[in-house]
Amino acid sequence: MNYGQLLTELNGLADPAYRDFHKKLLKSDGVNVLGVRVPQLRKIAKKFKGCEDELLSFPDEFYEVTFIKLTAVANLPYEQFILRLDNCVKLMDNWATCDCFSPKCISGHRDEFVPYIEKYLSQPAEFSQRFALTTLLSNYVEEQYLGYIFDCCSRADTSFYYVHMAVAWLIAEVLVKYYANGVEFLKCNSLSPKTHNKAIQKAKESYRLTPEQKIYLNNLKR
Repeated sequence: MNYGQLLTELNGLADPAYRDFHKKLLKSDGVNVLGVRVPQLRKIAKKFKGCEDELLSFPDEFYEVTFIKLTAVANLPYEQFILRLDNCVKLMDNWATCDCFSPKCISGHRDEFVPYIEKYLSQPAEFSQRFALTTLLSNYVEEQYLGYIFDCCSRADTSFYYVHMAVAWLIAEVLVKYYANGVEFLKCNSLSPKTHNKAIQKAKESYRLTPEQKIYLNNLKR
């Protein structure tokens, strides 16, 4: 399938009402959206199995094309995925393309992938840092990685809105799974007050914490 054929298929699946809805969620006027739903995009991505490099050469005129590129690469085995990772991270310019990129192959190579988390967390780019944090959220919220998660959250540049939200989301998940550890981290006041309080807010939204735990967290607000 060449680029013209891909656009023809996407336009045939486009829903103007969904396009308008999704564009509002993206909160980015610079992103062109056709309005194709995620399950359909994932099906199209599978058609490019074995042709990922050709797909990556296509222009990034539309959100859906970028989504398909990231989905196709995310489906690759780890060794092939790593070769294309930098190019994929460079494509991220909104929260949705960042958050859709959750390669399952990382789960089997977590220690090996840590240098890439360091690489993207250290870049002065909002969605590179968010990708590092959402990768931690998807693959590393286990007891042996808690110290590393806390260190990454403390170093992240939460002056970026979507990094701030990713840190809050990640710490909230730690609070749900490892409450005592999460509380001790919050007591260190390593986060900005805004991010600290957002993490508490998001944790309190979880049904997995008890009312007593939520009251205690509320008392930790800054």
